[in-house]
Amino acid sequence: MQNEISLNLIQHDDPDALCLVTCGRRNYYIIKRVMDFSLACVLLIFAFPVMLLVAVAIFIYSPGPIFFKQERVGAKRQIYGKHAYWKKVNFQCYKFRTMKINADTAVHQAYVKALIENNEEQMAALQGAPTQPRKLVNDSRIIRPGKFLRKLSLDELPQLWNVLRGDMSLIGPRPAIPYEVEMYKPWHLRRLEAQPGITGLQQVTARSTTDFDQQVRFDIEYIEKQSIWLDLKIIIKTPIAVISMTGAY
Repeated sequence: MQNEISLNLIQHDDPDALCLVTCGRRNYYIIKRVMDFSLACVLLIFAFPVMLLVAVAIFIYSPGPIFFKQERVGAKRQIYGKHAYWKKVNFQCYKFRTMKINADTAVHQAYVKALIENNEEQMAALQGAPTQPRKLVNDSRIIRPGKFLRKLSLDELPQLWNVLRGDMSLIGPRPAIPYEVEMYKPWHLRRLEAQPGITGLQQVTARSTTDFDQQVRFDIEYIEKQSIWLDLKIIIKTPIAVISMTGAY
C-alpha cells in the first residue's frame, strides 16, 4: 500500500514519472555506472582511429556535418524517499551522419507507425517490396558510406559520448524518437523504465528480425532481469552480433 500511495503522489506531482521501484538495486546501478564510464573511456580511445576514418569517408562522399544530433527519449532514475522511480527525459543523441543533409523524416515516421501497428502491407509499400527485416531497408536518404556504417553499427560509436555524459548506458533499450513514443500503446512505455543503451538484449537476440511488440518484450525482459552478469553477457555477445550482421541494415 505504501508503494501505491507513493506512486500516486509521484504521478500527481510529476507527469513524466514512469515507474516506482524500490532502492534495492542501488548497488547494481552504482556498479553499472562505474562500468559504463570506464568502458566508454577505453572504447573511445581504441575506437578513435576508426572514428577518424569514418569521419573522413563521410566528409569526402557527402561534404557537410560529420555528426548527426537527434532528440531521443530516455529515462533517468530519480530518488523519492526510500524509493526510486524512472522519469522520462529527452536528450540529444549523437551518431555519425549516414543520411543526406536535411533528410525528410516523413517516410520514417510513416514506417514507424506501420511497424508499431504491425501493418505489413503498409511496410511493404514504404519499402517498395516485402522484406523480412522490420526496419526501413530501402531508404533513398542514406548515403553510400552510411549503408556500410549501419551494417557494422559504426554509426553509433559517437554514442559513447552519451554514455560518458550519463544520458545512456552501454546496455539498455535503444533510445526512442519522440514521435515514436507518441505512437506507443500503454504497455510499450515499460521499455522506458531503464536508461537507454547502445546495445541490449533485443540487439543481441533478434535485432531487426522480429515485429515491434516482440522487440519491446525483449526490452521488458531485460528490465525485469537486470544484473551485472546479464550486462556482461550482452557486452560479450555484442561483437558477435555486429560481426555476423544478422538483421543489420
